[in-house]
Amino acid sequence: MAPEAARNAGAIGTAIFFSLAVAYVFCDRRNNSSKNNKKKKPKNGIIDAIGNTPLIRINSLSDATGCEILGKCEFLNPGGSVKDRVAVRIIEEALESGQLRPGGIVTEGSAGSTAISIATVAPAYGCKCHVVIPDDAAIEKSQIIEALGATVERVRPVSITHKDHFVNIARRRAAEANEFALKHKKSQPNGTDIQQINGYKSDEDNHSSLFPNDCQGGFFADQFENLANFRAHYEGTGPEIWEQTEGKLDAFVAAAGTGGTVAGVSKFLQEKNPNIKCYLIDPPGSGLFNKVTRGVMYTKEEAEGRRLKNPFDTVTEGIGVNRVTRNFAEAKLDGAYRGRDMEAVEMARFLVKNDGLFLGSSSAMNCVGAVRIAQSLGPGHTIVTILCDNGMRHLSKFHNAEYLSQLGLTPKATGLEFLGIE
Repeated sequence: MAPEAARNAGAIGTAIFFSLAVAYVFCDRRNNSSKNNKKKKPKNGIIDAIGNTPLIRINSLSDATGCEILGKCEFLNPGGSVKDRVAVRIIEEALESGQLRPGGIVTEGSAGSTAISIATVAPAYGCKCHVVIPDDAAIEKSQIIEALGATVERVRPVSITHKDHFVNIARRRAAEANEFALKHKKSQPNGTDIQQINGYKSDEDNHSSLFPNDCQGGFFADQFENLANFRAHYEGTGPEIWEQTEGKLDAFVAAAGTGGTVAGVSKFLQEKNPNIKCYLIDPPGSGLFNKVTRGVMYTKEEAEGRRLKNPFDTVTEGIGVNRVTRNFAEAKLDGAYRGRDMEAVEMARFLVKNDGLFLGSSSAMNCVGAVRIAQSLGPGHTIVTILCDNGMRHLSKFHNAEYLSQLGLTPKATGLEFLGIE
């Protein structure tokens, strides 16, 4: 074949090959697009929309540290926080076990997010919600709960050892709801006497009228000690993180309130790969940092679990505790970091300014923890944390300039210098 003819044949062959390649890619993309569109079916109600939240790269923190810092966007759940997962799991397990019946009242003591989530999902199961909340929690949280149709009791904050701690009151309210249901429903349709409601046997005659006449008893969600909390993350959040990172992550960090998130995720990840390091970031006033790093929860000045006043001295809400809950006991942690309020406040403002992320106080503290780990591990590592909720339910306190000024927490940083990054 003549050189020119050979060149022409080669050019034609190249053109044909290129055209086929483009056609293949185009068709493949169309097929994939068609497959993806088929997968995007309507969700079956609000419950089906909970979970499978996106994992995003937090660009500003990643660029500043040389690590890939990824945040799981739990604020995109229907109820606006990571606690949606917990609420669903607690209610479903209670209904399955018979501890809760449709028409029953789920009671909970909560600083806000769990209560909002229970109030959001309970109606989908035909249940109602009664929340006891400390009166130092941001007022918009109780307003949201009430707007969702739940009953709200605001009480003064005291130690968990006090009978009137908000959690202990919520436990009593569940028992009272069961007693109320027994009192107002004397017999079954067949005329037989009712002796028990949701496993509760009546032995008293007098209870308050906090509950509607059609109340089918009460169930105390007990988010701190109910291991359904842990299971929601061990079987949900943890596997999602593993899949979204394709198992390529070096560390995970989160703060703990009930301990369910950090426990469920850390245990799952370390079972998948023991080399993944899992850490706690703990706010001021909490004893978990000492428990993880030193094995004790108390200082010389106080015995563990003996504090009778509000144990927390922090602007953050929903995180920090001075006891080891059943959920936290399941955690597999390699260490802990102590976070400061000023760092959380500055981090929240930094992320709004640089990433458009408007986060709540616990999410900001988690991001502080992620940067601390990045500094410890050095560039080139992948670190995952939880973006628990957004800033909309923190407007009266954590995102209130006047309130922060009164506490000496007015943010002043222009970058990440508050964490030693210039």
